[in-house]
Amino acid sequence: MIDKKSGPARPICLTLLLFALLAVGCSPLRLLGPNQLLLSHIELEGVKQADTERLQALYRQKPNSRFPLPKLAIYQLGHSFYNSGRIERKLDSTRAEYSRRILAARPDSAKVGRLLTRRERQTRRLQLVLDKGNAIMRLGEPPVVYDTALTRQTAGQLATFLRSKGFFRSRVSYSDTLADRRFSLGRLFGGPDSLHRRRVVVTYRITENAPFRYSQLDYDIADSVVAQRVLASQSASLLHVGEQYDEELIGQERARIETLLKNEGYFDFRQQYITLEADTSFAPTTVRLRTIVASPGPGLLHPRYTIRRVRFVTDAGTIRFGQKRDTLIQDSTLFLAFKHQISPRLLNRKVAIDAGDYYSLTATQTTQRQLSQLDVFRFANVNYQKVRPVTLEDSLHRQLDANIAASPAKRYQETVEFGGTYVAGLPGPFGNLRIKARNPFGGAEVLELGLRAGLEGQYNRASNSDNNLDPILTTQLGVNVNLILPQFLVLWRTNRFLTKYNPRTRFNVGYNYVYRPEYTRTNLEGTFDYIWQRNPYHQYVFTPVDLSLVSVPKRQQSFIDALRKQFPDNPSILVAFRSQFIPSLSFTSLYNSNDFNETKNAIYFRWFVEVGGITRPLYQNVFDKPNKPDSTEIQVFDFYKLNADFRRYYKLGARSFFVYRLNGGVIQPLRKSKDTDASAIPYDKYFFAGGSNSVRAWGPRRLGTGSAPVFNTVAGEQVRNYNIEQPGELLLEGNIEYRFPLFSFINGALFTDFGNVWTLQRVGQPEARFDVNRFYREFAVGSGFGLRFDFTFLILRLDIATKVYDPAAPGSKWAIRNIESFNRNQTALNLGIGYPF
Repeated sequence: MIDKKSGPARPICLTLLLFALLAVGCSPLRLLGPNQLLLSHIELEGVKQADTERLQALYRQKPNSRFPLPKLAIYQLGHSFYNSGRIERKLDSTRAEYSRRILAARPDSAKVGRLLTRRERQTRRLQLVLDKGNAIMRLGEPPVVYDTALTRQTAGQLATFLRSKGFFRSRVSYSDTLADRRFSLGRLFGGPDSLHRRRVVVTYRITENAPFRYSQLDYDIADSVVAQRVLASQSASLLHVGEQYDEELIGQERARIETLLKNEGYFDFRQQYITLEADTSFAPTTVRLRTIVASPGPGLLHPRYTIRRVRFVTDAGTIRFGQKRDTLIQDSTLFLAFKHQISPRLLNRKVAIDAGDYYSLTATQTTQRQLSQLDVFRFANVNYQKVRPVTLEDSLHRQLDANIAASPAKRYQETVEFGGTYVAGLPGPFGNLRIKARNPFGGAEVLELGLRAGLEGQYNRASNSDNNLDPILTTQLGVNVNLILPQFLVLWRTNRFLTKYNPRTRFNVGYNYVYRPEYTRTNLEGTFDYIWQRNPYHQYVFTPVDLSLVSVPKRQQSFIDALRKQFPDNPSILVAFRSQFIPSLSFTSLYNSNDFNETKNAIYFRWFVEVGGITRPLYQNVFDKPNKPDSTEIQVFDFYKLNADFRRYYKLGARSFFVYRLNGGVIQPLRKSKDTDASAIPYDKYFFAGGSNSVRAWGPRRLGTGSAPVFNTVAGEQVRNYNIEQPGELLLEGNIEYRFPLFSFINGALFTDFGNVWTLQRVGQPEARFDVNRFYREFAVGSGFGLRFDFTFLILRLDIATKVYDPAAPGSKWAIRNIESFNRNQTALNLGIGYPF
């Protein structure tokens, strides 16, 4: 009798056996020395009130990372190709070869120098391989050999941290277990010296007990004037009765008192004068905290300084022999320069230090920050010099001379960029030229001129020959002029109160020209902005004037007919290719606590409001002709647009981050009308989804709308069209990304994106409209992997994303089932500069 089940069972068993043998053969056991153990896992028990993450950060030893890649397995793979003896021999032979060549090259110093440089480069590379392994090994991690001494040190640090947080009666113990109870193939097939018997699990057990809290806060300050100022600021204190003892907050309170007194004129005051004593002997789990501010010496008081004089050298670093700097006085501030090229009146508004005032640390920092933000100085420093007392009265009234030194930046700066794009299967070169002129009119202004020219691949919308529209190269030309004034340009005179907000006024005029076989389109835009900052992280932009004039001098009728066929119910598509006038005003609030390279635990939040065409009724009868669909008259729009973008950055390690983003917006006409043209929205103001900064598995602006698919008729059959832009009136999207280091300057990322756009007006397909009963089922989802090449000054990005869930797909929506096809409609490759968000 033949057992029918033995047929398929045999290859499965053989496969499992082969996999088991491979797992045992690839065991990292061979990387361990005699009597060495592998740190497998760390457990933390008993933490109920303390910060678990802060405690885990104190571990002196951590197991090998397993997410997102098993770093130990990667290291072991590289180690299988590694031969240290061969590397040492190659290093010795390289040194000997270059020594021979250097000796033969003498006395030619230039040739010897080149050989020395090459020798240093090659020996450094070989030494790196010898010290840290080959490239694959450096992508991974060597095995973490368990060290009991480091475990004892960790337990001590955990105990110290708990005491610093008020857990004075806490206890910390630890244990290390040599048996790893987790199931593994090595445990099943290994011998007495197998890997699972050489793994160590370390467990730290913490008994917190009740934390101590402040029962009384006292002050002991010998200097009565200092005491008066400190006690007057108690409402701003970081310490309060009833709160838990915390040495970190105590340190911050010391810094607060130091800053407080420095802003009151105490130039010589330091944190070293402040001591906080804790007494726990009065009642259980309570602390009496005394803040002691010592005097500078027996019977001495802390001196308080006033500013005698402010000197501002505006051309520091400039040397002209035999010539003295000219001096101008503006509101008691002395401005010195060989030639006053920047208005002293303007600079005086940026100086928050005045003669006769008490010394202030905040005024000093504000002055330095304001001068640095002008973008006309290479550096700006503020230093103080004590005035030597001459009389007894001088010794009682201490004085300082404030010396400001600023070095002018290069007056003209030019930047040239060349690059290329790859869109619609066509390479498109482009070039940018930017010229910056500093202080062109003597008021610390910055004038920028930008020129751009390039070719970019696009799809010919007038072509309906097949599903893949014909790719064409479009010509794009642009010029932009930008002028920034370091103050608000208003009809009334502003006071120095606004200085701390770094007020600026910006004028911008831009012209763009686009030529395609189907049409020629130009856009002349001008904006007038007020910009100010609440703090270094928070910026506001108010744009009272934003005018855009679009002209379409040439367009093919076949192209217009194709648009009408593709978008029969959306008037904005057709209106976009007429002459139009778009007046608007807007307001932007941007909070960003991150840096350029996104290396902080930070928050980004931007919200934007724009209203266009408020004054349209005054001139709409003159400009637009809504009753003439193909009119060449100027179309005027009115609309409102809202957009909010929130991003959160969590720093998990030195170069590891978890980031998520939520982005949404809505745009609608201000005045509803039965006339579809009158209710149209400017095409450039629509929301779009898809692309390298959105849902990356879809092409730029190609995701949506809703669950409505777009089809082309090819040979009598309906074929899905992925090449049509999908404008939407409502946008909802989000991104989740884990960023981690890979090798040297190369970082990796795992991400998932979701989102879509919908229409709100009762036009078009019903599936394209937003519906609260089904919108959550219409989120497109894509996932992928990315590489980031971090050159510090520039970050190049490569993302590969594939569709997971496609709400517009006919039949099954789970597009991940088609991943084996690996075509451009399923998987997208995105190239970019900088992080996606």
